[in-house]
Amino acid sequence: MAISFDSALGIHEQALHGRVKRAEVLANNLANADTPGYKARDVDFQAMMQKAQDSMAGFAMTTTHSGHMGASDAGSDAELLYRTPHQPSVDGNTVDAQQEQSRFMRNAMDYQASFQFLSSKFSGLTKALKGE
Repeated sequence: MAISFDSALGIHEQALHGRVKRAEVLANNLANADTPGYKARDVDFQAMMQKAQDSMAGFAMTTTHSGHMGASDAGSDAELLYRTPHQPSVDGNTVDAQQEQSRFMRNAMDYQASFQFLSSKFSGLTKALKGE
């Protein structure tokens, strides 16, 4: 009997990928904190997880013709949203560095938790294969 990593790991693999994408977006916001006119962005993590859960449950969109665009072809920025600023700066920049740092650190902790969970899953699978 073959082991299916999709069923063994569940949605946690997609959660880890989502955390990485969010870290990139938040780091980009921090890097552009002083760029005039830069608009802060964020990832809709809940929408990403709902999309991943739907695809795992068999509700994913399928193409019926070779000329149709697939769901993944619609653009990787589908979950990227602009953040509404509490207090935008005069130059049009909407990045609040303190809030971005806070979000980045929270995302890093969530990433670490997801990573540790996946690590324990792999450890359990390894022990099961060895018969321990």
